Formats: sequence, C-alpha cells, structure tokens
Amino acid sequence: MKPLLKWVGGKRQLISQILPFIPKDIKVYHEPFFGGGAMLFELHPKIARINDLNEELINVYKTIHRSPHKLIELLKAHKENNDRQYFYEVRKLDRDLDSYRKLTKVEKAARTIYLNKTCYNGLYRVNKKGEFNTPFGRYNDPKICDEEGIYEVHHYFKNSIIEICNGDFERFLNKAQAGDFVYLDPPYDPVSETAYFTDYQASGFDKEEQLRLKKVCDELHNKGVKFLLSNSDTEFINDIYKEYTIKKVSASRNINSKGDKRGKISEVIIMNY
Repeated sequence: MKPLLKWVGGKRQLISQILPFIPKDIKVYHEPFFGGGAMLFELHPKIARINDLNEELINVYKTIHRSPHKLIELLKAHKENNDRQYFYEVRKLDRDLDSYRKLTKVEKAARTIYLNKTCYNGLYRVNKKGEFNTPFGRYNDPKICDEEGIYEVHHYFKNSIIEICNGDFERFLNKAQAGDFVYLDPPYDPVSETAYFTDYQASGFDKEEQLRLKKVCDELHNKGVKFLLSNSDTEFINDIYKEYTIKKVSASRNINSKGDKRGKISEVIIMNY
C-alpha cells in the first residue's frame, strides 16, 4: 500500500532509514500524528490505532473504511470537472459553515482528496478560521481518483483491527500499554524563527506542545511502551530528548515555495530502546 494523500512531512522517503529500528514484536501499533500514513501502510500491522487532530483528514480514512464505492464515484465526478474555476468553487465551500455542514461525510472526504490532488504542491494549509487556502496547482493530469489505492486501503482496514480516532495526541496515547509500539511524527520543531511556513490546524504546534509531547513520551517509557519519534535536528529537540537514543537521518524536503530552499536536511529519530 502507498499513501493516498500528499502530506507535509510524509515519511515515505525515510522509511528505509527508519525500518531497521522498528521493534519486531508489537502487540498494538499506535500512531497519534497520522498524516499521510506512510509508516502504517508500510508495516500494515493487524492491530493498530491511528489518530490525527485534523478532522477532515480523519474523515477521509473513515470514509475509505466505510464507503469506498461512493467516494470513488464522487472523485470521478471531480476529475471530469477539474479546472481552475472549478477548483476555487470547491475550495470556497468551507467559507459558509451552514452550507458546509450540510455536505455528507463522503462529500467532504471527496472534497479533501480532490483539493489535495489539485492544489499547489499538495500542501494542506488552513487560515486562522480553519478555511483551506492553498491555491490551484495547475497540474496536467493529477491522479484525483486512485481507485486501486482506495480499495487496497479499504480491504486492509476491513481485514484488520484498526481504530481510527480524531483528537488530542495525549488523550489518544492514554490507551497504550506495555508491549505496544508508538510511532510519533508530530509537526516538526522549526529550524529557524521563520520556518513556520504553514499550519495544518488553526491552532499550530509550538514549543509548549513539543514539551507536552516530551512529557507524554516519558510516561510511555515508564509504562513499558516502546516509542520512536521523528523530528527536526534542532538544538531544542536534541536537548529535551538527550536521555534517549538519538539517530540522525538525511531527508529531502521539497515543499518550500522557493526552489533554493529545497534539498537535503538533517532530521532525527528518537527511541527509548
């Protein structure tokens, strides 16, 4: 299986560097910052719990689980109508909350996927009001309806024990028990004061949130839960996790709007084992 959505910070390119550090025996797999789901789709554990604070994103996965046929039907309709004018008509649907709430969950999921596939650089970004505001991407032939991929994920969800949650990471991880494994891929600590180029949620994820996450990692460790965390290779992150195992990895980041700001950067993976 491959990720169905392009998501900032997706781990598909880093999987080969992370896999050697994944524990072999896992009772339950937990992923509180799910995003594009590259790690889950690579490992495909039989028992897993996934979560993300982004309600629209989680609605996509719940829809794939429950209503893949209707979702594919709506995505094909989006593909037939796709152009610049149509994109902005679909994008502005969340400006009128009363009308937006009348959309079915499947319609909302199809809208999220369509915008993800056709917006600039696949960048999911919202303003402070929670409104999607990434511009049109001008792709020649975007793969708006990945029918095969949708059915692959649907069958995986159906044939496994997968709990799909939408909420705060700390509350989600309260259920993790000794013998379980947690993969953490939070919004990264910025490498500079101007590095916050986007928000996936209107609330953001600042250093106080990073420290709250560190506290949760300590609690997981004390319970006998193994965790592996990905983050920026910053002085702040290296310092707060200094008592754990830290490995440096090299990643390519191509999401920046300025070409000269893209390229190889150093990241870290942090483990309590």
